[in-house]
Amino acid sequence: MSRITLTQFLVSRQRERNLINPDLRLLIETIARACKGISTRVNKGALADGLGAAATRNVHGEAQKTLDVLSNEILLEANEWGGNLAALASEEMDDPRPIPTRYPRGEYLLLFDPLDGSSNIDVNISTGTIFSVLRCPKTGDGAYCDPNEKAFLQSGRNQVAAGFAVYGPTTVFVITVGDGVYGFTLDRETYTFVLTHDNIRIPADTQEFAINTSNARRWEPAVKRYIEECLAGADGPRGKDFNMRWVASMVADVFRVISRGGIFMYPRDSKNKDGRLRLMYEANPMSFIVEQAGGAATDGTTPILDLQPTGLHQRCAVILGSKNEVERVTSYHK
Repeated sequence: MSRITLTQFLVSRQRERNLINPDLRLLIETIARACKGISTRVNKGALADGLGAAATRNVHGEAQKTLDVLSNEILLEANEWGGNLAALASEEMDDPRPIPTRYPRGEYLLLFDPLDGSSNIDVNISTGTIFSVLRCPKTGDGAYCDPNEKAFLQSGRNQVAAGFAVYGPTTVFVITVGDGVYGFTLDRETYTFVLTHDNIRIPADTQEFAINTSNARRWEPAVKRYIEECLAGADGPRGKDFNMRWVASMVADVFRVISRGGIFMYPRDSKNKDGRLRLMYEANPMSFIVEQAGGAATDGTTPILDLQPTGLHQRCAVILGSKNEVERVTSYHK
């Protein structure tokens, strides 16, 4: 039995279900090719002088890794000339980058975190890439708006596609175009993404949570209550034992959650009063994927996809995963 490739899958979404148009299909394929290039560089590690810090800092004041910079460049170069984008925005850049005038402009806006979990690079732990696709707004006369920062500030409900790649023992590319979540594994012999995770569904209940407990002293009471109940195990109010997992790479933690259930939490606390993760580059695309897989995602009180962005690099709290657990934490906040 022949396996379904990413291209075949996307063509079926275009021809048979009319869920995407040719431009969006080509855009997703281009992102996937860029992720293959990043995967190759990540896998080479020290052999390609890819370890260690770069001599630069990003817009957030964080020291960049060499592969942060390289991954950003790979995604920019792959996507700016194809004719399906109006502009790109990266977690690593201050402002959006309009498509150069020498190339045709398309109808979509692309946001990405080029290398999520890059603090793990030097110790050979999974990293990844996250992306989100929006339509460029139109003016009253039907023309596309100037693709400046304001054009990107759309609710997560407006996403037409989102996905992420995990660079681990295998490279996996996970996407949604609004009809469920599908995972593709990179076959290194044919250099092709092949469908291996069909119509992923997150179990509603779980016995596994992911959170950075070193921040426990700063958590809000609702989060403390939830984690204390989990840690109390079978003798506590939940009546069952829980396991904790924490990779410190959102792509790896979320892939585990969508694969076997669980709850991932990066809540606001007394140090990060707005939360730690970026709404546009991390929270929105991951929340779209999780909801499409039957899970839930909130900031503690509001579904993340309902948040109205006010800035391109806005941060927010993130609680996502198995629906019943997310609803429990949200109820504690209320």
